[in-house]
Amino acid sequence: STAGFTDANAFGFSAGASGIENVNALQKAIDKGGTIVVSQPGVYKIASTLYIGSNTSIIFGEGVSLKKVDEKGPFAQIFINKGALTKTYDENITIEGLHVIVNGVDNCSDLILGLRGVLGFSYVKDLRVKGLRCYDLTGCQYCLQISRFEDVIIEDVIIKGQKDGIHFGPGKRFTIRDGVFQTFDDAIALNGQDYSTSNPEMGWIEDGVIENCYDLNQEKTVGYFCRMLAGGWIDWKEGMEVQQSDAVVSNGRIYRVKMPADETLYTSLTRPDFESGTKVLDGITWVMSQEIISYTAGVRNVVFRNIQLEKPRIPFSIEFNMGKHNRSYYSGAEIPVQENIILDNVKVLYDANIPLIQISSPVNMITITNSRLKNVGLKIYGNEVLPEYLKTHTLPEYYKTNINIHGCIFEHKGEMVLLHNTAKGKEVQLKTSSNVELGEGFSAKVIKGGGNITVQSDLTGLNK
Repeated sequence: STAGFTDANAFGFSAGASGIENVNALQKAIDKGGTIVVSQPGVYKIASTLYIGSNTSIIFGEGVSLKKVDEKGPFAQIFINKGALTKTYDENITIEGLHVIVNGVDNCSDLILGLRGVLGFSYVKDLRVKGLRCYDLTGCQYCLQISRFEDVIIEDVIIKGQKDGIHFGPGKRFTIRDGVFQTFDDAIALNGQDYSTSNPEMGWIEDGVIENCYDLNQEKTVGYFCRMLAGGWIDWKEGMEVQQSDAVVSNGRIYRVKMPADETLYTSLTRPDFESGTKVLDGITWVMSQEIISYTAGVRNVVFRNIQLEKPRIPFSIEFNMGKHNRSYYSGAEIPVQENIILDNVKVLYDANIPLIQISSPVNMITITNSRLKNVGLKIYGNEVLPEYLKTHTLPEYYKTNINIHGCIFEHKGEMVLLHNTAKGKEVQLKTSSNVELGEGFSAKVIKGGGNITVQSDLTGLNK
């Protein structure tokens, strides 16, 4: 260690070494804490997970890449924070300049069920990731996954490939800025609730800024630019029916069902009450998920600013996820209301008959300002979209949604559906003001679909 930093290359970390040798060398350097530098250019093989503790910065120099290799079996994380395994917070961690080559080495359930980021952090405060590059996400792993966090800054990232780019679980105060995404699945997932295999814990994701990001076009697509996933669950009770990913609260812990995603409903007769790991009860595999108790999850107070949308997919989904992989809302649970989602200077660059925002869970306030809009505005769904086997499992109340659209440019030619509702009884207050109509023959339309929708608007077609 010289000049206040540790040179990883001095520990034998080398582009010529095996993945196993490199993990041993870099781990020794990381365990020193402080600032670790990898300065010699080259592609460095990594054969297993590296563990980062508190008060540690790792800086990768120009021309340095880390490449996952299968020398002793596939593994999930290149980096994980040490406290993720014991659910104890690490703090003050920085990773700068990391270029990852996934190299087809993919493992979805390795160290922690639900933590499947190539970089995985859980129970972390004051985390900074800067200059991350990954061009070959494959199979089932996300690039960067962060759960149970406070104070996270992610900046200057380029992520391309098959799965989610950045995948959040519960936490508060975060910034994602200067990102370029070209992902088959979600570019950014704010999944307060999630499949039991897709996030280690559940809760609220709050107080975030996502800015200066691009969703690049790609031939195939699934998912969204950003998913905001809410959920609600109940106390365990004898005789309740559960399916894959259902959650219950029992004796101060939350347990999740881990079973095949095939619409099977199981009757739970034996209370899950074990400290950790998994246990089969009544033929149901339960996982002890968390000891931080909440009965709801979702997203609150997030601003999307300066977002360019090239890819013709639904950019924003404010949702429950209801199907065989996951039913994020359990009948009778407290209803989670997602809150205060703001779109500022969002540009729709594609031409496709799809909504900018799709809504299938309660949300109190959506503001769209200073944006360039075309195609379809907002689409609101209710219980009518539930799969057949969950038809008895309805949401009793959708709550009121306020939608405020101002200072926007409407480039759509002809009639544009600004709001299309199919949720019967849904209450919406839509206000629009100070907008500019550039599209030839533009007029706006609202399809009420059995909802109670009030409109105050400056737009042609609505300003009667």
